[in-house]
Amino acid sequence: MTDADLHFYFDPTCPFAWLTSKWVRTVAARRDYRVDWRFISLRLLNEHVDYDAWFPPEYEAGHMAGLYLLRVAARTRAEHGPEAVGRLYAALGAHSFDADPVPGPETPEKDRRATPAFLAPVLEAAGLPAGLAAALDDESLDSVVRAETEEALALTGRDVGTPIIHFGPPEGVAFFGPVISRLPGEDEALELWDHVVALARFPGFAELKRSLREQPQLRGLGAAPDRPGTEEDWHAGSRRTKK
Repeated sequence: MTDADLHFYFDPTCPFAWLTSKWVRTVAARRDYRVDWRFISLRLLNEHVDYDAWFPPEYEAGHMAGLYLLRVAARTRAEHGPEAVGRLYAALGAHSFDADPVPGPETPEKDRRATPAFLAPVLEAAGLPAGLAAALDDESLDSVVRAETEEALALTGRDVGTPIIHFGPPEGVAFFGPVISRLPGEDEALELWDHVVALARFPGFAELKRSLREQPQLRGLGAAPDRPGTEEDWHAGSRRTKK
């Protein structure tokens, strides 16, 4: 999508990226922006990290699920075009984060989102063929996901997470974030967008950050929609178990 107003790099298992993407969709609809939904894999980003030492137990399975789902997104784009990736991501996020938590046999070794059973209703909701679920196990698609992950990191540097937004590509600047834990209303969304873009356009601006975060206000994570989540200190954006 060469005429996109912004590139949004996402990992579909990141709840903060999902909240930011919903904010971006609100702004895009109000401002008539075109968004190219692109890939960044948290598992590939952290492939040299000792997960047992640095992350909570469920993180490796979650990040692997993100890679598997990005394989499906890569196949979707190849066969159905970039617009279909936006539909797929919307359906993935809705099923992962905007529905009630699903009890089941999920373990630190296995994330339910990396399964055809989870993906079947997602593909149906996105209006996409059920056969795309076969891409979950297609390792040949990892080269596409890796190339796009490296593309995102080349824009920002490597000490980042998801999402990454590239404003006004190809010449515009890109940043990790913004990381938000609540979804703003429509008017607030536009105000926040204008502030973020103003920072992005200022020459030499690099970072505005704190590691204290609220838990994402998402139904799928068990959060109440009418009150903020518990605030925690996210060391390097990951709630690492060792400091």
